Amino acid sequence: MSMPSEKEGLPGSYRPRLLPRALTMIQGGRVMADNGVEQGAASASPVRNKVGGIFIPVRDIERARSWYCQVLGLNEADCPVHFGHLCPLPMEGTGIVLDTMPRWGGSDPGGAPPIATPAFMLLTGDLEGSLQFLREIGADLVTGIEHDHWFVVKDPDGNLLMVCRE
Repeated sequence: MSMPSEKEGLPGSYRPRLLPRALTMIQGGRVMADNGVEQGAASASPVRNKVGGIFIPVRDIERARSWYCQVLGLNEADCPVHFGHLCPLPMEGTGIVLDTMPRWGGSDPGGAPPIATPAFMLLTGDLEGSLQFLREIGADLVTGIEHDHWFVVKDPDGNLLMVCRE
């Protein structure tokens, strides 16, 4: 596909945007380079604006691993438990780590407190099918489909998870 020429009414300084406007808005209106640094600006922090993983507090690592593998269509054999309390799940994009959190209240009676407000979203191309699937496996549905875009489910440990239309 050829770009319109200057003769077709575009100024000589015209350059197409490298990022779709929606993506620029998601990133806070800043255009970011591949290394995560805002283009044209000096970085004031060595901390990257990139999420490396999301920890989910669980009480029983084996039971949680089974539930999440079923929900996400993962093979349990591909999700080993490390150090008796960590189970990284192979995800597309940002990873999820199930953790009994022995250092953060996991050794207390009742374990570490669950996530009481959805802190992230899992994506789906079939919102209605996802809701039906979770209903069929006996998941605790917190909401139905809201605004034709999302619903919330509770995992066996009481963590609230949002499922959103992609």
